[in-house]
Amino acid sequence: MYEIPPTAAMQRWSVSVDGSRAIFACAPWLEDHTADRVLPRLWAGRGLGVSDADAAGFGAAIAEVMKAPSYWIASHAAGRGWQEQPWAVARRDQDDGFVYFAGPCGGDGGVVGYRPAYHLPLALRDLRGLRIRVAAYLRGARVAS
Repeated sequence: MYEIPPTAAMQRWSVSVDGSRAIFACAPWLEDHTADRVLPRLWAGRGLGVSDADAAGFGAAIAEVMKAPSYWIASHAAGRGWQEQPWAVARRDQDDGFVYFAGPCGGDGGVVGYRPAYHLPLALRDLRGLRIRVAAYLRGARVAS
């Protein structure tokens, strides 16, 4: 396992690469009983959610992983065509301030619904599609404001 060196653009995100997956972690704003409200969310095998405030840093963290040789090895080994997209268009929940991306995140956990998570495990081969969805969401959010 190795750590991706953090950049200022990654903000509170850190990433480690372990074999064919990247493990994203976002330090909570607060370390108390309310931390669950700001942690990323994971529905194992179904998708993930990040707060609006963390979306840009998450996109930057994905971009940094995509510079690593292990990303390119995994993406070419998967044989996935450039047109295949495992991630759905982002959905923003106005009530909780999170943006959700349906797609392959984590293992198939069997627990229904999004849960706060300290770590978001993602297959390296799936990062390109997620980066596209995050960038599209961020661009749309800038245009709307």
